Amino acid sequence: MAIKTILVSQPQPEGANSPYFELEKKYKIKIDFRPFIKVEGVPVKEFRAQKINLTDHTAIIITSKVAVDHFFRIAEESRFTVPEEMKYFCISEAVALYLQKYVAYRKRRIFFGKQTIEDLVEVMKKHKTENFLLPCTDILRDNIPQTLEQSKIRFSKTILYRTVAADLSDLENVYYDLLVFFSPGGIESLFVNFPDFKQNTTAIAAFGPTTAMAVEKHNLRLDVNAPHPKAPSMVGAIELFILEQLKKK
Repeated sequence: MAIKTILVSQPQPEGANSPYFELEKKYKIKIDFRPFIKVEGVPVKEFRAQKINLTDHTAIIITSKVAVDHFFRIAEESRFTVPEEMKYFCISEAVALYLQKYVAYRKRRIFFGKQTIEDLVEVMKKHKTENFLLPCTDILRDNIPQTLEQSKIRFSKTILYRTVAADLSDLENVYYDLLVFFSPGGIESLFVNFPDFKQNTTAIAAFGPTTAMAVEKHNLRLDVNAPHPKAPSMVGAIELFILEQLKKK
């Protein structure tokens, strides 16, 4: 199985220094990028049907940049003026810095963890009197609300955006040697667009255990599984797979 063409189910990296581009040059292969999923904001009418009163909350739990965008979108559409004293608890420093798009960055009201909900909860425990709001997607990982509940954090969850399949109809007659997925939503999108998809000799790569489970759920063969000890990144796992195939030639 010689790997000459790869489709990565994500947007093309910005800049010219992506490891994907280095991989492309090193092995003289072609790598295309195409998001298999897209995010749609829920209409304000649907938000109001959730019976969430924004004025009841004194702090926001932010798990992604997308959540930032849709919280402020729904605030504007529902004519809610976000108070100056609102506190923001962000999953990472990168998300905290992204808040500057909407609010002035002040350390006394913007807090962040290292990258996981467990890290963030340790910060939130010092602010247990706050009434938290968790803006999220319709496919929020269970471990986030579970971790908050176990830590006795008082919060309300509101779905402000959902993940849906992108239109891939133009790829119907395009063949790739390797398809690369990063979420169960990408696998679902593959079958929404191509219900009769047959894997045959196409290799499939999956990042993370939930994506791998989605591959198996659809009775597909998982050829590249990342991360693993020899390859913590998807690019590293793909390179190992390419080298394995070259040895078989």
